[in-house]
Amino acid sequence: MNFELSEDQKLVLDTIKNFVRKELPVERARKMREDDTGYSKDTWRQMGELGWLAIGMPESVGGFGGSFTDVALLLEQFGARLVSEPYIASVVLAGHAILRAGSEEQHERFLSPMLTGDTTLALAYAERDGRFGLKAERTEAQLRDGRWHLTGEKIFVLNGHAADHLVVSARTPSGLSLFVVDAKAEGLEIQRITTMDGRRAAMVRLDCQLDADRLLGLEGEAADVLDEVIDRGAAAACAEGYGILRAVLEMTIEYLQTREQFGVKIGTFQALQHRAVDMFIQTQLCQSTSMMAMIKVQDADADERRRAVSAAKVQLSTGGKFVTQQAIQLHGGIGVTDEHDVGLYFKRMHILNTLFGDEEYHVRRYGLLPGFGTGDERASA
Repeated sequence: MNFELSEDQKLVLDTIKNFVRKELPVERARKMREDDTGYSKDTWRQMGELGWLAIGMPESVGGFGGSFTDVALLLEQFGARLVSEPYIASVVLAGHAILRAGSEEQHERFLSPMLTGDTTLALAYAERDGRFGLKAERTEAQLRDGRWHLTGEKIFVLNGHAADHLVVSARTPSGLSLFVVDAKAEGLEIQRITTMDGRRAAMVRLDCQLDADRLLGLEGEAADVLDEVIDRGAAAACAEGYGILRAVLEMTIEYLQTREQFGVKIGTFQALQHRAVDMFIQTQLCQSTSMMAMIKVQDADADERRRAVSAAKVQLSTGGKFVTQQAIQLHGGIGVTDEHDVGLYFKRMHILNTLFGDEEYHVRRYGLLPGFGTGDERASA
């Protein structure tokens, strides 16, 4: 398998690197913690103008026809600089849900404005006591007099506090379905919350009346779409996480090479060199599994997709925690202060490890996939 980037990918990657380094430094992420939105809508529109929001979308909806690998390369750079714009929430999750389930008219109505940076989207699927499940047990939609009555509650909706439209999963008489709800819809209550990494999300309550055309696709046929979308989100989290680990590793090595103790650089101490090597190994493992996930997430075989994504997510959970914790310890006292950037990376990594299934969830899911064990073992898991 050839892992070399194409010339077009190299050109796009260089453009992204230069822009992010100059316009979106880590210090900006620190300031965004005090902003009610948590990111800049002007920057979001600029990303739309640069074509970044359309990289992974097909040409039929105004995209550039790129692969998920192209999206992952972008997210690695976002992770390295802690870019807070809602790319995963709006493009990877809600955007792809509309792409997969929506009609041409819905693509034009809801997806196209997002790709140009004029709007943002959010996917509301998680529920209380759901444990990363996608069944929407607490949210229901009933068709009455030609309109959908949507009731229920969603938690920790990424970008739910600022999105123009929310893609909401709900249970209908025919099964799991997806609906598009305007952020200003009557009966929609949005409570903005602050997450551990200083970013924003929302708790959402629904008691809304929706026109029939707000149903994405066919009633009861959203289960496979949502399953694929969440796996894309997990693969995206792994790509962003690898960008974080690379930045943290570089930051830590630079510190070891400059900080002096007992008259010598602390990087000359063999014990610390061993820790740095272990950090490097874990970072490389995260890169490898993330690469496999970004390739397999588009696989027509759902089990192959799940296998690669779960493996990458487990590695991010173990390796990501190890690298960021070691970075804090190797930085010493300054590493635990809010003034140092390493703590920002640590907090973001903690969030990424939980999004779209934590370590325990993905270990279990991997073990239940065909070919891992016997049928009896899977049944008793």
